[in-house]
Amino acid sequence: MGGPGQWHDACGEAAVAGGSTSGRRSAGGSRAAAPRGGLRAVAAAVTAAALAAACGCGPAEAGDGADRERAEIQRVLDRQATAVRSGHEKRYTAEIDPRAERYRAAQREVFGNLQQLRLTQWTYRLHGLRHKDGGEPDEAGGGKGGGRVEAQVRLRYRLRGDDRAPVTATERLAFVERGGRWYVSGELPGSDVQLWEQGELSVVRGDRSSVLGVGRSGEELRRLARDADRAVSRVDEVWPRPWPDRVVVEAPASLRSMAQLLDAPAPSYEGIAAVTTGDAGESEKAPADRIVVNPEAYGELSEEGRQVVVTHETVHVASRTHTGRLTPMWLSEGLADWIGYRGTGRTPRSAAAELVRAAEAGELPQELPSDRDFKFGNDSERLGRAYESGWLACLFIAEEWGEEKLLDFYLRVGDAGGPDGSGSPSPDEERAAADKAMRAELGLTLDEFTERWRSYVRAELP
Repeated sequence: MGGPGQWHDACGEAAVAGGSTSGRRSAGGSRAAAPRGGLRAVAAAVTAAALAAACGCGPAEAGDGADRERAEIQRVLDRQATAVRSGHEKRYTAEIDPRAERYRAAQREVFGNLQQLRLTQWTYRLHGLRHKDGGEPDEAGGGKGGGRVEAQVRLRYRLRGDDRAPVTATERLAFVERGGRWYVSGELPGSDVQLWEQGELSVVRGDRSSVLGVGRSGEELRRLARDADRAVSRVDEVWPRPWPDRVVVEAPASLRSMAQLLDAPAPSYEGIAAVTTGDAGESEKAPADRIVVNPEAYGELSEEGRQVVVTHETVHVASRTHTGRLTPMWLSEGLADWIGYRGTGRTPRSAAAELVRAAEAGELPQELPSDRDFKFGNDSERLGRAYESGWLACLFIAEEWGEEKLLDFYLRVGDAGGPDGSGSPSPDEERAAADKAMRAELGLTLDEFTERWRSYVRAELP
């Protein structure tokens, strides 16, 4: 039950050797662009308060009866959690409404899937109840039964060896009372979705990765694990700060399934090869990120394109705790692309397809891309120019000042906002932070850098 309740985004890169790729900040994504290339990015903040409002769950009526009811429902959840951890299916299904036949069947498959995961934690916490007046007919059509409530429940789980802290998911569950006993009777709209709810789960474990798949062949998952293992090694060669040194990859069966995991319309992710979920600027105790792969777009990439995508996403996992609220997207996406392309031998002219077209039309950008340029809904050419511009900005810094200075600049900007920064910064705040860090690390203002970056782009894309 449930799924990650973090913010997520998607990003990408230009065409790579017969395919195209993509990837963003702490929560990042990778995109296999349409044939003409390009990248996308989106970020969506989800708070507990917003989830509670969407659930419509408030406290049940005050009083000893309400407290007893909450305690009994919490005990149902505790018994199910214990059954998951101990591997007792009958104890798990014993807490499900006997009349909810479809839900019971679905939960048997979920339980079987969960047994494939190396869980070190699995707990439920009741966060809110709402009584359902009068109740509704159950699945079997057998009348309204006893009491009925809707509950907001917080799931916390951890994968052994992958998660340093619990991953949190929010569920909306229906409970029914029959014969003085409470049962879970169904999952309600508004619950987070997890991969293990979408069909039979397969798990492949690489040396430095765990790959979870539904509707994917064993060879596909093993190949994805190899890509992920290489990506972790490539990022380790460059990224200077400690990070988990592992990634968890989820491979759903379809674009529609991917969109369900990310709680977004499927068209939003068309052409996106992968997306990384996570929380930017969080401490090292924050939950591990998840890289979610779109089988349709990822499968169309060349071998090199797939590797660039997964490496790009792994950069977001590694850099998450040092990507602050003031880190501009041209820098976070540019760094991910720079590490993704590093060592491939790809030149700006061969990889920056949209900027090449802009150069040929005499329309090269005059400014570094704004965060707005990375939004979903923009045309693919604009998105491509944004990602390619960010990549070339980071490539220019690495070539002119050195790789170490590029990383120092990134870390200084990320630290400027602080891990506890809240709210979206204004463009002026973001610009001021980049300018201050650039003066300290590169010895020039952001305006001076932009002017030199324009000259660099013109020289690289004649």
